[in-house]
Amino acid sequence: MSTEIKKIGVFTSGGDSPGMNAAIRSVVRTCAYMKIECVGIYRGYEGMIEGDFKPMDARSVNNIINKGGTILKSARSLEFRTPEGRAKAYENLKKESIDAFVVIGGDGSFTGAMIFNQEYNFPVIGIPGTIDNDIYGTTYTVGFDTALNTVVEVIDKIRDTASSHNRLFFVEVMGRDVGHIALNAGVGAGAEEILIPEENLGLDRLLESLKRSKQSGKSSSIVVVAEGDKTGKNVFELKEYVEEHIPIYDVRVSVLGHMQRGGSPSCFDRVLASRMGVKAVEALLEGKTSLMVGIQDNKLTLTPLIKAIKGHTKIDKELIRVSDIMST
Repeated sequence: MSTEIKKIGVFTSGGDSPGMNAAIRSVVRTCAYMKIECVGIYRGYEGMIEGDFKPMDARSVNNIINKGGTILKSARSLEFRTPEGRAKAYENLKKESIDAFVVIGGDGSFTGAMIFNQEYNFPVIGIPGTIDNDIYGTTYTVGFDTALNTVVEVIDKIRDTASSHNRLFFVEVMGRDVGHIALNAGVGAGAEEILIPEENLGLDRLLESLKRSKQSGKSSSIVVVAEGDKTGKNVFELKEYVEEHIPIYDVRVSVLGHMQRGGSPSCFDRVLASRMGVKAVEALLEGKTSLMVGIQDNKLTLTPLIKAIKGHTKIDKELIRVSDIMST
């Protein structure tokens, strides 16, 4: 174990996700276990630039493992994108005698950490915290499982209304560039169709599928749409198109929005965040840097930040096939 690192900073950056607090808790308590100091950096890189630091010990993270959001807050920082902003951040870190940091966030947060590491040779480790599950190098990101459970629970409730009124519901979920939430939640909630950016279903095929559902005796249907799907310009255009071509359907739209980000993290996310926090601190103490902690085949891994940022996750083709079969 390296003795050079005596104080580690931890912060959350970018969009919040359930389980971030569990990851913070894990980093802080691992530092306490290893008998090194830990400092919480509030509001991400913005707080780093402004010197918004607070010492943290094992007791300062009591009762946060079950809380959504992030106790350290999060913020976008345009200033950190400039050399001058990063210079301010570095001076504040050195003034506080912080030797390394753990960043919990997504690809934008990792990009900032990687550039900072390159400019100042400052040790950094990333923990993937985003509900979209769109980070290369890990099967699951912290927050994805909770978001799925939230979406499925809401769709279950929407289905009650859909079946009571013989309605077709388009349910839009988050996923501007990837369809992991839509695909998994759609299969889990028994959606009749799932529209994702990776697979352009096409308006004609969508109509044919809905007509088949109607002919097979289904009186109501749920279509899960990732916000980045290219089948129509947006989910409301899809609604209008279906109403125009299949007038028998009473169509409604439900955009789930930011409710997918909030809520108490699932057990899976709490355990995942705890494991990743321990691994992040251990990696820094072993002299490793510019890496992201991930999980593959239920084993923790370390992926270079550059690969995590530039790599692309792949949609599960087997799950698409399962979805097609289940919608029969």
